[in-house]
Amino acid sequence: MTILKMSLKLKVSPKLIAKWVAIGLAGVLFLVFFIRVVTFESKYYSEMEGSERDVVEAAIEEEEEPLVEEAPTEEEVVEYAVAADRPRYLSIGRLGIVRARIIPVGVKPNGELGTPNNIFDVGWYESSGKPGQGGTLVIDGHNGGPHVHGVFKDLPDLKNGDTILVERGDGEAFEYRIVENVTVSLEDSDMYMATALRSPEKGKESVTLISCTGEWSQQQGTYLSRQFVRAILVDN
Repeated sequence: MTILKMSLKLKVSPKLIAKWVAIGLAGVLFLVFFIRVVTFESKYYSEMEGSERDVVEAAIEEEEEPLVEEAPTEEEVVEYAVAADRPRYLSIGRLGIVRARIIPVGVKPNGELGTPNNIFDVGWYESSGKPGQGGTLVIDGHNGGPHVHGVFKDLPDLKNGDTILVERGDGEAFEYRIVENVTVSLEDSDMYMATALRSPEKGKESVTLISCTGEWSQQQGTYLSRQFVRAILVDN
């Protein structure tokens, strides 16, 4: 008896093969995607459990408070107090600044020097010198707010020989004579800070005043120049 051997061949067109391969790949990709989503959501909600308050508070802390454009009352100025060895008031006769409150400031997370919330106050960089101790005080102030000129709007008008008066917390006053008033571009201002932090005359106590000036850049959200005024302590 002869047994006929039969070979069964499935004849499939290349287009059909490509179609099934594509469907198979799509299925695999969908399965991988589904597993990743489930894994991510599980990990995310596990890590974020109970953290909503922290996230909200962090966002609030990063927001800067709106500037105050109202000058402090005479009572608020008189009642303002600081430690005996810290600067309390700043006065500049030529600019009509009389006993502007000196508020301690530090450095922001982005590296910028902090400024007071009120545009009529000035800020004293706490890591700089103190009056009567031989270092260099660094004091900054606002050019202005959205609607009102700030305490240092006219800083560029100061001349060499003009005087700056800083009153300390214990009531003792220190007079400084201006020896330099320069306008520095925003790009060069960071480099100039090294100069601003030291005295114009070696061994002499000094004060440096800083403010924004020049043209306003809407794109950068700031003025394009910085004003630096440097003065040395007047010997009694």
